[in-house]
Amino acid sequence: MSTESIALAYTGASGIPYGLRLLECLLHAGRSVHLLISPAARTVFSMETTIELPELPRETARFLTEHFHAASDQLRVFHPQDWASPLASGSNPPSAMVICPCSMGTLAAIAMGGSDNLIERAADVCIKENRRLILVPRETPFSVIHLENMVRLARLGVVILPPNPGFYHRPTSVSEVVDFVVARILDHLGVTHQLLPRWGME
Repeated sequence: MSTESIALAYTGASGIPYGLRLLECLLHAGRSVHLLISPAARTVFSMETTIELPELPRETARFLTEHFHAASDQLRVFHPQDWASPLASGSNPPSAMVICPCSMGTLAAIAMGGSDNLIERAADVCIKENRRLILVPRETPFSVIHLENMVRLARLGVVILPPNPGFYHRPTSVSEVVDFVVARILDHLGVTHQLLPRWGME
Protein backbone atom coordinates (compact mmCIF):
# COMPACT_ATOMS: atom_id res chain seq x y z
CA MET A 1 0.00 0.00 0.00
CA SER A 2 1.26 3.49 -0.87
CA THR A 3 2.40 5.62 2.07
CA GLU A 4 1.16 8.73 0.27
CA SER A 5 -2.21 9.89 1.58
CA ILE A 6 -4.91 11.44 -0.54
CA ALA A 7 -7.60 13.58 1.04
CA LEU A 8 -11.04 13.17 -0.53
CA ALA A 9 -14.00 15.35 0.37
CA TYR A 10 -17.67 15.17 -0.53
CA THR A 11 -19.66 18.40 -0.31
CA GLY A 12 -23.28 19.29 -0.87
CA ALA A 13 -23.47 19.25 -4.66
CA SER A 14 -24.97 16.64 -6.92
CA GLY A 15 -22.44 14.07 -8.09
CA ILE A 16 -21.85 11.70 -5.18
CA PRO A 17 -21.51 8.74 -7.62
CA TYR A 18 -18.33 10.37 -8.97
CA GLY A 19 -16.92 10.64 -5.45
CA LEU A 20 -17.85 7.09 -4.52
CA ARG A 21 -16.30 5.60 -7.65
CA LEU A 22 -13.17 7.68 -7.08
CA LEU A 23 -12.90 6.35 -3.53
CA GLU A 24 -13.28 2.79 -4.79
CA CYS A 25 -10.55 3.26 -7.41
CA LEU A 26 -8.13 4.88 -4.96
CA LEU A 27 -8.59 2.08 -2.44
CA HIS A 28 -8.19 -0.62 -5.08
CA ALA A 29 -5.02 1.15 -6.26
CA GLY A 30 -3.63 0.71 -2.74
CA ARG A 31 -3.77 4.39 -1.80
CA SER A 32 -4.31 5.64 1.74
CA VAL A 33 -7.40 7.87 1.81
CA HIS A 34 -8.55 10.48 4.33
CA LEU A 35 -12.26 11.03 3.71
CA LEU A 36 -14.33 14.07 4.70
CA ILE A 37 -18.11 14.23 4.28
CA SER A 38 -19.95 17.50 4.89
CA PRO A 39 -23.43 17.47 6.47
CA ALA A 40 -24.93 18.65 3.18
CA ALA A 41 -23.10 15.86 1.34
CA ARG A 42 -24.72 13.32 3.63
CA THR A 43 -28.12 14.65 2.55
CA VAL A 44 -27.18 14.40 -1.14
CA PHE A 45 -25.71 10.95 -0.47
CA SER A 46 -29.09 9.66 0.68
CA MET A 47 -30.76 11.16 -2.41
CA GLU A 48 -28.33 9.86 -5.04
CA THR A 49 -27.43 6.42 -3.69
CA THR A 50 -29.07 3.50 -1.91
CA ILE A 51 -26.22 3.34 0.61
CA GLU A 52 -27.03 4.25 4.21
CA LEU A 53 -23.95 5.75 5.82
CA PRO A 54 -23.41 5.43 9.57
CA GLU A 55 -23.28 8.71 11.47
CA LEU A 56 -19.96 8.32 13.29
CA PRO A 57 -16.70 8.71 11.30
CA ARG A 58 -15.17 5.50 12.66
CA GLU A 59 -18.27 3.50 11.77
CA THR A 60 -18.38 5.13 8.33
CA ALA A 61 -14.76 4.12 7.75
CA ARG A 62 -15.48 0.54 8.78
CA PHE A 63 -18.58 0.39 6.58
CA LEU A 64 -16.88 1.75 3.45
CA THR A 65 -13.80 -0.39 4.01
CA GLU A 66 -15.97 -3.50 4.02
CA HIS A 67 -18.13 -2.21 1.16
CA PHE A 68 -15.11 -1.76 -1.12
CA HIS A 69 -13.12 -4.72 0.26
CA ALA A 70 -10.21 -2.48 1.18
CA ALA A 71 -7.40 -3.10 3.67
CA SER A 72 -8.31 -2.32 7.25
CA ASP A 73 -5.83 0.57 7.54
CA GLN A 74 -6.42 2.23 4.18
CA LEU A 75 -9.32 4.53 4.97
CA ARG A 76 -9.78 7.10 7.72
CA VAL A 77 -12.89 9.25 7.96
CA PHE A 78 -12.83 12.61 9.75
CA HIS A 79 -15.65 14.81 11.01
CA PRO A 80 -15.73 18.21 9.26
CA GLN A 81 -15.10 19.88 12.65
CA ASP A 82 -12.25 17.61 13.72
CA TRP A 83 -9.51 20.21 14.13
CA ALA A 84 -7.16 17.60 15.61
CA SER A 85 -7.05 15.84 12.24
CA PRO A 86 -3.66 15.71 10.50
CA LEU A 87 -5.32 17.43 7.54
CA ALA A 88 -5.65 20.63 9.57
CA SER A 89 -1.91 21.28 9.79
CA GLY A 90 0.70 22.21 7.23
CA SER A 91 3.15 20.01 9.14
CA ASN A 92 1.30 16.91 7.90
CA PRO A 93 -0.39 17.76 4.58
CA PRO A 94 -1.81 15.08 2.27
CA SER A 95 0.03 14.33 -0.96
CA ALA A 96 -3.04 15.60 -2.82
CA MET A 97 -6.65 16.52 -2.20
CA VAL A 98 -9.78 16.09 -4.30
CA ILE A 99 -13.15 17.66 -3.54
CA CYS A 100 -15.65 15.64 -5.56
CA PRO A 101 -18.30 16.84 -5.85
CA CYS A 102 -17.43 20.43 -4.96
CA SER A 103 -20.28 22.80 -4.18
CA MET A 104 -20.10 26.44 -5.23
CA GLY A 105 -20.20 27.43 -1.55
CA THR A 106 -17.13 25.33 -0.79
CA LEU A 107 -15.35 26.61 -3.89
CA ALA A 108 -16.08 30.22 -2.90
CA ALA A 109 -14.84 29.68 0.65
CA ILE A 110 -11.58 28.18 -0.59
CA ALA A 111 -11.11 31.01 -3.10
CA MET A 112 -11.53 33.57 -0.32
CA GLY A 113 -9.23 31.73 2.10
CA GLY A 114 -12.00 30.59 4.41
CA SER A 115 -11.35 27.80 6.89
CA ASP A 116 -14.64 27.39 8.74
CA ASN A 117 -14.51 23.60 8.56
CA LEU A 118 -11.92 20.88 8.02
CA ILE A 119 -12.67 20.57 4.30
CA GLU A 120 -11.91 24.24 3.69
CA ARG A 121 -8.88 24.15 5.99
CA ALA A 122 -7.44 21.05 4.32
CA ALA A 123 -7.81 22.73 0.93
CA ASP A 124 -6.12 25.86 2.30
CA VAL A 125 -3.26 23.71 3.59
CA CYS A 126 -2.81 22.11 0.16
CA ILE A 127 -2.62 25.52 -1.50
CA LYS A 128 -0.12 26.99 0.94
CA GLU A 129 2.03 23.84 0.96
CA ASN A 130 1.98 23.59 -2.87
CA ARG A 131 0.22 20.21 -2.90
CA ARG A 132 -2.09 19.13 -5.71
CA LEU A 133 -5.68 20.29 -5.16
CA ILE A 134 -8.39 19.16 -7.56
CA LEU A 135 -11.91 20.58 -7.43
CA VAL A 136 -14.76 18.88 -9.28
CA PRO A 137 -17.46 21.60 -9.37
CA ARG A 138 -20.89 20.17 -10.10
CA GLU A 139 -23.09 23.12 -11.11
CA THR A 140 -24.71 24.34 -14.31
CA PRO A 141 -24.81 26.96 -15.60
CA PHE A 142 -21.89 28.77 -13.95
CA SER A 143 -22.52 32.35 -12.89
CA VAL A 144 -19.88 35.06 -13.26
CA ILE A 145 -19.25 34.72 -9.50
CA HIS A 146 -18.57 31.00 -9.91
CA LEU A 147 -16.26 31.58 -12.87
CA GLU A 148 -14.32 34.35 -11.16
CA ASN A 149 -13.76 32.13 -8.13
CA MET A 150 -12.52 29.34 -10.40
CA VAL A 151 -10.13 31.69 -12.20
CA ARG A 152 -8.79 32.93 -8.86
CA LEU A 153 -8.04 29.35 -7.79
CA ALA A 154 -6.69 28.26 -11.19
CA ARG A 155 -4.14 31.07 -11.00
CA LEU A 156 -2.93 29.52 -7.73
CA GLY A 157 -2.41 26.18 -9.45
CA VAL A 158 -5.64 24.51 -8.36
CA VAL A 159 -7.00 22.06 -10.94
CA ILE A 160 -10.60 22.88 -11.87
CA LEU A 161 -12.04 19.68 -13.31
CA PRO A 162 -15.79 19.91 -14.00
CA PRO A 163 -17.42 16.51 -14.51
CA ASN A 164 -17.91 16.96 -18.25
CA PRO A 165 -17.82 13.47 -19.80
CA GLY A 166 -16.74 12.77 -23.36
CA PHE A 167 -18.67 10.36 -25.53
CA TYR A 168 -16.10 9.27 -28.11
CA HIS A 169 -15.75 5.97 -26.24
CA ARG A 170 -19.49 5.40 -26.79
CA PRO A 171 -20.64 4.74 -23.22
CA THR A 172 -23.60 2.42 -22.85
CA SER A 173 -24.29 2.96 -19.15
CA VAL A 174 -24.25 5.65 -16.49
CA SER A 175 -21.31 3.90 -14.82
CA GLU A 176 -19.23 4.30 -17.98
CA VAL A 177 -20.02 8.03 -18.03
CA VAL A 178 -18.97 8.26 -14.38
CA ASP A 179 -15.76 6.34 -15.14
CA PHE A 180 -14.78 8.85 -17.83
CA VAL A 181 -14.69 11.66 -15.28
CA VAL A 182 -13.06 9.56 -12.56
CA ALA A 183 -10.37 8.51 -15.05
CA ARG A 184 -9.44 12.15 -15.63
CA ILE A 185 -9.17 12.73 -11.88
CA LEU A 186 -6.97 9.68 -11.46
CA ASP A 187 -4.75 10.90 -14.30
CA HIS A 188 -4.17 14.18 -12.48
CA LEU A 189 -3.37 12.28 -9.29
CA GLY A 190 -0.89 10.05 -11.09
CA VAL A 191 -2.85 6.92 -10.22
CA THR A 192 -2.70 4.12 -12.80
CA HIS A 193 -6.07 2.82 -13.99
CA GLN A 194 -7.79 0.89 -16.76
CA LEU A 195 -11.15 2.65 -16.69
CA LEU A 196 -11.24 3.54 -20.37
CA PRO A 197 -9.07 3.31 -23.48
CA ARG A 198 -6.70 6.17 -24.25
CA TRP A 199 -7.45 8.40 -27.21
CA GLY A 200 -5.92 6.90 -30.36
CA MET A 201 -4.93 3.67 -28.59
CA GLU A 202 -7.87 1.48 -29.59
